[in-house]
Amino acid sequence: MRPAQTQGPARPVTWAAGPGPREAEAAPAAAMAVALGGLGLLRARLRLAAAASATSAALGLTGHRTPPLRGGVAAAAALPSAGRSYSSQAKEEEELRVRYLNDEHKGIVVLGLNRSHAKNALSKNLVKMMSKAVDALKSDKKVRTVVIRSEVPGIFCAGADLKERAKMHSSEVSSFVSRARATINELANLPVPTIAAIDGAALGGGLELALACDIRVAASSAKMGLVETKLAIIPGAGGTQRLPRTIGVALAKELIFSARIVDGGEAKSIGLISHVVEQNEAGDAAYRRALALAREFLPQGPVAMRVAKLAINQGMEVDLVTGLAIEEACYAQTIPTKDRIEGLLAFKEKRPPRYKGE
Repeated sequence: MRPAQTQGPARPVTWAAGPGPREAEAAPAAAMAVALGGLGLLRARLRLAAAASATSAALGLTGHRTPPLRGGVAAAAALPSAGRSYSSQAKEEEELRVRYLNDEHKGIVVLGLNRSHAKNALSKNLVKMMSKAVDALKSDKKVRTVVIRSEVPGIFCAGADLKERAKMHSSEVSSFVSRARATINELANLPVPTIAAIDGAALGGGLELALACDIRVAASSAKMGLVETKLAIIPGAGGTQRLPRTIGVALAKELIFSARIVDGGEAKSIGLISHVVEQNEAGDAAYRRALALAREFLPQGPVAMRVAKLAINQGMEVDLVTGLAIEEACYAQTIPTKDRIEGLLAFKEKRPPRYKGE
């Protein structure tokens, strides 16, 4: 892998979610409340108001803007094309490579884990760099899909850096786990689709990182498992919550209690991953499949993708009636957008739409 070459500073772009007037948020609430009628009137109004408020906040319509990422920018040799990478200093700048792909992959950003000497184990520095990169991606309008992969053959992420952790005081451990959990939560809450390309072992915190992604693709030879109970601890970066929501409570308990490791084929059969592929000679079959999947997302309306993800994520945590209210509040955000009008015109004129995320 060629060393990174330093370029100019990054220029983060503020994400515009296509905010609509307040009437667009209030109208769905009133309509549903009338439809329900009777004793359900007040309850429906409260739910829809809460949904609209939560949706507006999650979409960034309250005036909040994420601070730009600080630090230099570097270019690195990448597959399939080179792009920009955020970096810190010296050797540590190579531990996470952030690449904005070009040409037919434009809009796809790749986060590449690159701690070969430690099997991509999550260190303080790597978690810090991931947090900064994710924070910058949240407000970058050019980002359409994020793919997380490993730059190290045969491994995705081995979990926490146990050598580093062995030197920590117990209070430091708690602080580190909290930071790792917060960073993985930030990844899960990115407004764009995220795909984990698992071409090697994803164990402990490595699998928790993958579970925070919307979609997981793995090579058949990849190994996955939450193995923390072997170390007399439990998954602490979301594993006890996201694994049951992914494969079901009973099976999740079985895997966590036994610290069992499964391969790509079994992971697909239990619903842990969405796609399994045979590994190739280059060792990047899952990454290539992830890119192909990401390309399917690129033509769609950016605002629609953002609110669709929000509606799904929020709706899965509530009852159906509240979930439908969340969906209606999210749909309302797409009505005043220029992209919606462009979609209708493109359909009428029988041409591909040219969406701008507005």
